[in-house]
Amino acid sequence: MNERIKYISVLRGINVSSKRKILMADLRKMYAELGFANCISYIQSGNVIFESKNLSNTELGRKIEDAISEKFDFDVPVIVRTYEEWGQSVQSNPYTNSHKKESLCLTFLNETPKTELTEAISELNFEPDNFQIIDKDVFIYCSGPYHKTKLSNQFFESKLKVKATTRNWNTVLKLLELSAK
Repeated sequence: MNERIKYISVLRGINVSSKRKILMADLRKMYAELGFANCISYIQSGNVIFESKNLSNTELGRKIEDAISEKFDFDVPVIVRTYEEWGQSVQSNPYTNSHKKESLCLTFLNETPKTELTEAISELNFEPDNFQIIDKDVFIYCSGPYHKTKLSNQFFESKLKVKATTRNWNTVLKLLELSAK
């Protein structure tokens, strides 16, 4: 039996300041051409819900990255989670009960970072902003706008030696809601 699994993919750095432009209709079409079913995009930042045969998140991410490189002629990191993993991430956020959701972000990592690297950056102080790393997720509380925090994708990629992309908490919740349908 070839049962399909629901996945959510998040692309890093597309449609930002007129750079690395991809129309969502073109992205959905590309996903369909890859053999994915029921492709839904949400906003212009590269969030796609889709169904596929059971492959690893890493395999799916590479497949999508390769297709984007071939079709659009630039490289884009793609991080994939199953619907179940996405829901677990939402449940794991340590800040949801103590902070407004407008102040929360989730940085998705393409792999679990090495323990010694997470321990090293966990000792750093960025108050009033805070973060917690749980497996392949970095939960962020920003006291101000996200674009002003030092807790950026580049920071986590540099310190943890992984690929990363961030979504605000409203987007994280909306993607969970849309993928539940």
